[in-house]
Amino acid sequence: MRLTFLGTGAALPTGSRAQSGTLLETDAGALLVDCGSGVLDALARTDTGYEGVDTVLLTHHHLDHVSDLDVLMKARWLAGETDLTIAGPPGTTALVEELLSVHEYMQERLDLRLVDIDDPTITLASFDAEWLETRHSMQCFAYRLTPSAGGPTVALSGDSEAFPELVEFADGAAVFAHDCSFPDDVDVSNHPTPTSLGRALSAADADLGRVYLTHLYPHTEGRHEEMLASLGEEYDGDVRFAEDGLSMTVESV
Repeated sequence: MRLTFLGTGAALPTGSRAQSGTLLETDAGALLVDCGSGVLDALARTDTGYEGVDTVLLTHHHLDHVSDLDVLMKARWLAGETDLTIAGPPGTTALVEELLSVHEYMQERLDLRLVDIDDPTITLASFDAEWLETRHSMQCFAYRLTPSAGGPTVALSGDSEAFPELVEFADGAAVFAHDCSFPDDVDVSNHPTPTSLGRALSAADADLGRVYLTHLYPHTEGRHEEMLASLGEEYDGDVRFAEDGLSMTVESV
């Protein structure tokens, strides 16, 4: 399985990071998780391209996670790729339908499959997905994603405060990408700081591979070493910052 961070930024642009988007690929299919601003351009720079991604999985519906959705739909239509599945928390169907109501000329252009997730597991684009509701300002899902044919698991936190149950949900994941939006001196809710994330990682009963910090606001720029040091005071595992364009082959823990 291959994982590529397409966008590791958040709602305030940094000038160097696209908003949220992660690409997972096996020989059997490709899955795009979230589609914020700038993600379509990042996707176009991959070998797979937007033509090769016919399934999108949303963590939630904030703009920095969905704002390239309509752009993706038009690009696929113009490229002659008309099949597209978009899945996510309840309300995903309504979200996409409302986007298309704004752009009437796009209606009926695509063969859309829209899925509001309510079952404990769902199979999408050759991946088996499990979900857990996070602690955020709107309903948001974290996901465990495992190739249906077998292989390592990747876990993505979505947007969330840090809490041990979320870390335990990722137990056994070879890669766990977790929101770490701000350094410790920013008073914030609905997102973690390095110290709060480190405490959750330490308190959880979970065996994790590498942890990547993502969903990074401009406040974090130039402070990565400081943030890693703060987190390291609580948790001694392998933690790194995600970067746009970082791509890796994922192997089991």
